[in-house]
Amino acid sequence: MSAVAAVADIGLIGLAVMGQNLILNMNDNGFTVCAYNRTVSKVDHFLANEAKGTNIVGAHSIEEFCKKLKRPRKVMMLVKAGQAVDDFIDQVLPFLEKGDIIIDGGNSHFPDTIRRTKELEAKGFLFVGCGVSGGEEGARYGPSMMPGGSKDAWPHVKPIFQAIAAKVDGEPCCDWVGETGAGHYVKMVHNGIEYGDMQMICEAYHILKEALGLTADELGDIFTEWNQGELDSYLIEITRDILKFKDTDGSPLVEHIKDTAGQKGTGKWTVVSALDNGMPVTLIGEAVFARCLSAIKDERVRASSILSGPNAKFTGDKKQFIHDVSKALYASKIISYAQGFMLMREAAKENGWHLNNAGIALMWRGGCIIRSVFLGDIKTAYTKNPELENLLFDPFFTKAVTEATQGWRNVVSQGALLGVPTPAMSSALAFFDGYRHAVLPANLLQAQRDYFGAHTYQRLDNESWVHTNWTGRGGNVASTTYLA
Repeated sequence: MSAVAAVADIGLIGLAVMGQNLILNMNDNGFTVCAYNRTVSKVDHFLANEAKGTNIVGAHSIEEFCKKLKRPRKVMMLVKAGQAVDDFIDQVLPFLEKGDIIIDGGNSHFPDTIRRTKELEAKGFLFVGCGVSGGEEGARYGPSMMPGGSKDAWPHVKPIFQAIAAKVDGEPCCDWVGETGAGHYVKMVHNGIEYGDMQMICEAYHILKEALGLTADELGDIFTEWNQGELDSYLIEITRDILKFKDTDGSPLVEHIKDTAGQKGTGKWTVVSALDNGMPVTLIGEAVFARCLSAIKDERVRASSILSGPNAKFTGDKKQFIHDVSKALYASKIISYAQGFMLMREAAKENGWHLNNAGIALMWRGGCIIRSVFLGDIKTAYTKNPELENLLFDPFFTKAVTEATQGWRNVVSQGALLGVPTPAMSSALAFFDGYRHAVLPANLLQAQRDYFGAHTYQRLDNESWVHTNWTGRGGNVASTTYLA
């Protein structure tokens, strides 16, 4: 091959919507990008259409692609998570030198990112696992970016990433997250919180529709009002738009959509990680299970003709109830984020990461799907006290939850009385009540475990572990403790 000039500041592999839009975003911010795709005809099509008239260059082979990159080479992949990432790493390595940087911008599972970081560092390369949120529009005009991995790579990718990221009050929604898989872990928790936010909004929609008999237009007006206050967020905003959107016959389009929700797995990953870390991330768990329940539509249709429940309508003060629903939504949201940060704290301990919680809140403040005014309050809380044990201990959030409690309890109670499911809001309230109890009934539970399995228990008076022969027939030998 004839000499190829190293002209590009960064190279990007993968010309699906996200990849194309990120490349165009980088070009807009003054960076020269080399584009490559496994199907090379896509490169020519991109250069002749969307990238026409820009400084973007293309390559028709991995070798040519790598030769067009300035040192240290920065290779970013936006390809399907899993084997495809490993395959492309194997393909580019022969054309890279020690100190070059490989960046995975897809939704990879964090254990894969931990493994890849360690393997590539052992070979002298640098690896970055970067969560990217905001969908195609975010990628094009400013996403939220969560990079982690090899710390030495950060000074080289920082100017590009912070230039293309969304900005809030002039600050980029992108900062270094932490070591190995920290970036993809934080993105995973972001997606889990996204599941929770969406489910809570759907529960608010459902109970107002069922209990008060409100139309889609009336509900749209309510969400419009909510978006002016403490619930101001991207997801409330798009819910307003969806409820107002009309089908070709003039009826609300939302009412013509089948009530079965899909999922790609990141919510499930968050819940599995919560179980692995022993953290009670109950709301996201309920959000995942709500999608699973929605998916068994045919079975639910059969159940609807077999199982009975209340069909009463709400008879109280409608205006007050709408206000209560907004408070239930706000309080549940606080719980969900508190649980998410609890999980990240535990994962950081487990993996030796040094997470900046205020920085994470800022990264989520703009560009991403869960962006909201509320995240500014979280950033303030962690800026004020970086060692804050729990979001609920910050005076702002303590006060907010306390003020919302009565409306929250009313909504969960009415949901139960009227037969309208509120799994996310209910689980959030159950967590709140459990968390604020200094004493829980786990003393009885541990006694049960000792009764049938000799698992022992701790006495309050001296903290010693003991086993009791509860029946007089058992022995005095205790079971060993283990985690299954």
